[in-house]
Amino acid sequence: MTMDDTDKDAAEILSPVAATSRIASLDVMRGLAVLGILAVNVVSFGLPVMVYQDASLSPFPVTGANAVARWTMDVFFHQKFITLFSMLFGASIYLVGGERDDAARGKLLRRRLFWLAVIALIHGLAFWYGDVLLLYAWSGLFVMLMRSMRAGTLIGIGLGVTLLLGAMQAGATWLMVAGPSAITEAMNQGGPHYTAAMVAESIAAYRSGWAGAMGQNLENWLLLQGASLTMFVFSTVALMMLGLGLFKAGVFSGRAPNGVYGALVGVGGAVLALLGVLEWREALAPAGTHPTRGLAEVVASFPVFVTLAYVSLIVLATTRGLAWITAALRPVGQMAFTNYLTQTLIMTSIFYMPWGPRLFGRADYVQMWGLVLAVWALQLIWSPLWLSRFSMGPLEWVWRCLTYGRRVPISKGG
Repeated sequence: MTMDDTDKDAAEILSPVAATSRIASLDVMRGLAVLGILAVNVVSFGLPVMVYQDASLSPFPVTGANAVARWTMDVFFHQKFITLFSMLFGASIYLVGGERDDAARGKLLRRRLFWLAVIALIHGLAFWYGDVLLLYAWSGLFVMLMRSMRAGTLIGIGLGVTLLLGAMQAGATWLMVAGPSAITEAMNQGGPHYTAAMVAESIAAYRSGWAGAMGQNLENWLLLQGASLTMFVFSTVALMMLGLGLFKAGVFSGRAPNGVYGALVGVGGAVLALLGVLEWREALAPAGTHPTRGLAEVVASFPVFVTLAYVSLIVLATTRGLAWITAALRPVGQMAFTNYLTQTLIMTSIFYMPWGPRLFGRADYVQMWGLVLAVWALQLIWSPLWLSRFSMGPLEWVWRCLTYGRRVPISKGG
């Protein structure tokens, strides 16, 4: 197989060449995922990492409209779209690398992951500590070894490990809130203890200038990426395996029976409804109290069910004659790599880069939602405009040129 042949075979994820070679539902899911994760990431762009982890440390009251805004993030978006992003990346491992005995595509996949890691290091160290691409490049090295496994095996292992890790998280969070007093006290004493003074100090550092902001970013990057490469890799690999299995089984492309999608929507919808009720009770409660006795945290530990419901709705709409409902998301998904990194450039410019207004710590959750909606509108508009003239996004093109070691065409017809 020649490299030109591989170019055609690898055109599916993030850097398309011909629209006719793509699976529409994958593009739509990718578009929804890249927009959805911004609704969660905006908090870590605009507030200290301590507030991302504990809303009670917010520098502004999380009441009224702010409580609704935070509740919306937590219920409908938190962990749901990064889960989807991870599953889709698992599918891309196969779409780019093919079977393990395909030496040419395997080499292409390894080069692709290498350059992804390089781009991730620039992204994380120079802009934003919350980068997920380095974790994906690292996890991809393991998943690429499994890409020839059967769909059922991948789904069984991926979903099984995901549910096991979710159960472990659910048990730990429940014990911290509602377990026996001795265990609860010991677990709470063992974790980090953040204060309002620490939040104020972090905000001041981010707003002090480029050096202060980058110092905070480096500190957070070291902590997050260390955890990602040693701990989060297990959950990420499991989700990638699940996504790869679902792709091979035809679930992502609409080849599964309607009953499968209906069951996934039913289960995920029930989990989402229960989570919404529980999180609303928590949102209305005074800080430091836990009216659900840890049940909200338990249900929140299984976002995969909600994600699979989202997937099912997208696939049904896209493949059952209702593609017009999801059509606007497709160009966003075709440029997911560009749109993900562009979100970082926009948000860091707004919140702490020296050329921006430095709103770090000043925007509340309602105002953050305004920024998110504005970026969504921008990317929904600019993605189809760009793709009307070019075959792939600008950063997809850079990634592809680096992967192939040569300049590849980007203009349509060129």
